[in-house]
Amino acid sequence: MGYKENSITNPFLYITKQIRKFYLNSGIYNKKISKVLDGGFEYVPHLKIFDCIVKVRDRRNRIEDYNIESIWENKNFSEKDFKKLHSFFWLFTIDLKSSKKITRSVISNWTNLNQNYSFKSWELDTLSKRIISWIANSNSFYHEGDENFKLNFVNILKKQLNHLTNEIENTEFVNDKMIGCSAIIMGGLCFKNQVHYLNIGFQLLKKIINTIFDNDGFPKSRNPRQVIFYLKYFVFIRELLKDSNTDIPEYLNEIIFYLGQSFDFYFEESDCTFLFNGNHNLDITGFKKYLKEHGYKFKNKLNSLGGYSIIRNKKDKIIVDFGPTPEKRYSADYQSGALSFEIFHEKEKLITNCGYFQNYNHKLNILSKSTAAHSTLSIDDRSSCKFKKDKLGYFTLENTMKISNKKVYHDDETWEIQGTHDGYLKEYGILHERNIKFFTKELKYIGEDIIISKKNFKKVGFDIRFHLLPDTNAIKTQDKQSILLQLKKTGWKFTCDHKNFGVETGLYFGKKDSFTENKNIYVNGEITKEKEIIKWVIKRI
Repeated sequence: MGYKENSITNPFLYITKQIRKFYLNSGIYNKKISKVLDGGFEYVPHLKIFDCIVKVRDRRNRIEDYNIESIWENKNFSEKDFKKLHSFFWLFTIDLKSSKKITRSVISNWTNLNQNYSFKSWELDTLSKRIISWIANSNSFYHEGDENFKLNFVNILKKQLNHLTNEIENTEFVNDKMIGCSAIIMGGLCFKNQVHYLNIGFQLLKKIINTIFDNDGFPKSRNPRQVIFYLKYFVFIRELLKDSNTDIPEYLNEIIFYLGQSFDFYFEESDCTFLFNGNHNLDITGFKKYLKEHGYKFKNKLNSLGGYSIIRNKKDKIIVDFGPTPEKRYSADYQSGALSFEIFHEKEKLITNCGYFQNYNHKLNILSKSTAAHSTLSIDDRSSCKFKKDKLGYFTLENTMKISNKKVYHDDETWEIQGTHDGYLKEYGILHERNIKFFTKELKYIGEDIIISKKNFKKVGFDIRFHLLPDTNAIKTQDKQSILLQLKKTGWKFTCDHKNFGVETGLYFGKKDSFTENKNIYVNGEITKEKEIIKWVIKRI
């Protein structure tokens, strides 16, 4: 996110980074990472293994169709396109068998222009993906190359691996560490006489596992997307080890087991995406197919995990965010939706949250993190959590919030969920308590949002929102006593004992880095007493 902010807030950090930058660009550092041991490829993984982390598509594209030989000198790429190009992940889409000579030429041209460390083209995420892609696809172009190409190719790979092992601990991006860790382990497996890569990779892997997960194997960030991300890379590493006949560490098997339980808990059904704390709509059918093909079976029948509580039967499902705020360092994707919930009926989503706008540089990112973007209560048009941009450009937490009085109960006829959060206690002296009951035979939800003033009671406004998917029709009846909801297959009715309720237009961020209009049911008013109770009902019609 630039040095400008750091130079203002922390001059020492800025100077340190500048010195580091100077050293990485020096001849001394280049000489250091250029020291490589002899030895070519000992093992190259089967391409099917990579389906776990990248779509190894039907290779219908031809490299000849792209003006890629001279593209490295183009200075007009966006940062995103630059990373994509220099990561070489596009090799997975190319028919390399018919383009071996040109592929070697393209790689040689890149090598000539990027032989030494460069801040942009050797950025750790891009570099790690490039190592993975080059090795993964090497069987298609490497062996028929001349000795000069083979030597240069192997040496530049090892040089990049040396840089990666030197610098990976300095990155503050945990996801980049995971990708880098995979590349290092892969390098240790693939090259002769390179066991030190493997040792470094295993040490880093163990550190990642011990750092970012809670005792149940759920990411401390409470971001459901990270469940998929880390499970993919852990499974990928395990399949590499299995394919190369290398012993699999027990701690890797253990984290896959626990993270797999988290995966089954949250992503049991591919077509039912829950939108909490950094998640957006995801297509995981391909990953589920990969897991099945490679013999991974995960089961978890718990009702609560990672701060989320789920109750479900064959037709109905409700999930509530009952979790506390994560630590600040894990909060970049956290959203202030305490006690927010989502409801499904026959795989149709009735009530939703708005989702997450992932682009950190966009103003919609902070909007999607607001309490108003969730199906819960807000006070005085404020969020229950405060965020502040950190040195990396992320909006991270400035305060903490706790959930108390949690209750999750269900039998065949009745479900009950209850909880209280203190996100408004410090500023307003207010607790928010939410009680939801679901009667399975009547298909009726009865809810209570209770506002409890613990100290310094004063009149202040409140809003309760129930967000709907963009294709849900919502109309207030002529008698203004209820709101009718029409989904594709079913109809529902919303009623409330509070007079001020209706339908308004909002924004939905369910699809990654995009938005569209949606509608939400709102209930608003002013707190007039120390214990304000707002009752509402959602019933199938």
